[in-house]
Amino acid sequence: MGLTASVLAVDAGNSKTDVAVVTAGGDVLATARGGGFRPPADGVEQAVDALAEAVTRAFAAAGVTSVEHVSACLANADLPVEEEQLAAALHARAWGARVDVRNDTFAILRAGVAEPLGVAVVCGAGVNCVGMRPDGRTARFPAIGRMSGDWGGGWGLAEEALWHAARAEDGRGGPTELARTLPAHFGLGSMQALIEALHLRHVEPARRHELTPVLFATAAGGDPLARSVVDRQAEEVVAMATVALTRLDLLAEPVPVLLGGSVLAARHPQLDDRIRELLAHRAPKAVPRVVTERPVLGAVLLGLDGVDAAPAAHARVREHFAA
Repeated sequence: MGLTASVLAVDAGNSKTDVAVVTAGGDVLATARGGGFRPPADGVEQAVDALAEAVTRAFAAAGVTSVEHVSACLANADLPVEEEQLAAALHARAWGARVDVRNDTFAILRAGVAEPLGVAVVCGAGVNCVGMRPDGRTARFPAIGRMSGDWGGGWGLAEEALWHAARAEDGRGGPTELARTLPAHFGLGSMQALIEALHLRHVEPARRHELTPVLFATAAGGDPLARSVVDRQAEEVVAMATVALTRLDLLAEPVPVLLGGSVLAARHPQLDDRIRELLAHRAPKAVPRVVTERPVLGAVLLGLDGVDAAPAAHARVREHFAA
């Protein structure tokens, strides 16, 4: 008798989707990768169609047509109403008897902890934070941009750097090396030239994200203004983590605070050191760690949590994704 698929795990980000079909015992029967998941841009149904392509391939490889439990960690599932809409759309596909939809930050958190206990701050293109306890309590933020109180992330840092550099060059702000290093990244000699190139799309606006590493390099070179921007990002990361820990009554416990996303995973010394310094002061019991595990592992583990799988099953899938 063959192995029975129990969990379909989906980790869907803006740029790519990973899916896995897993037994309740932790055996990974199949995996597949698909394109990005962007309901705000594409609409819910079209976005779920993109998921379906990867799910269909994984099901075919596993030799199944459905599972007991779907664990979907999805980008852009930022509000409870969005989670409900996406859960309904996934349930309509009949991939599993039960469907559990969460924001994709929960996958990063669950991947990095031995049990569903801790807080994760993700700083990639944007910034987000979630926390969870084994009793099912969670903490989260809307994380839909400045209007929900967010600051930073790769895009935000690039915009902040451009703002300060433009004002430095035209005299409205104080001096900063960013006025030289940002345009130099594109082979340009001034902020005026860079502003014009971005506005006229001689440099594609999507390439602004390339300026975030330039900001960190300028800060590492000692520029006071660039360093102040990096310090503010550290403040924002620690503020989110501390609020999540407080909401979950975890400030007095030694729990993991996982740091994920491209900006935090880069381990910029100033940012990394400042985050740890601030956490030591505001949440001294917290145990910070940069998470390196693949987010799809977190989606699988959340699915195994949902079917009450034994600890050995969790260990088996960790071994699979670590290989």
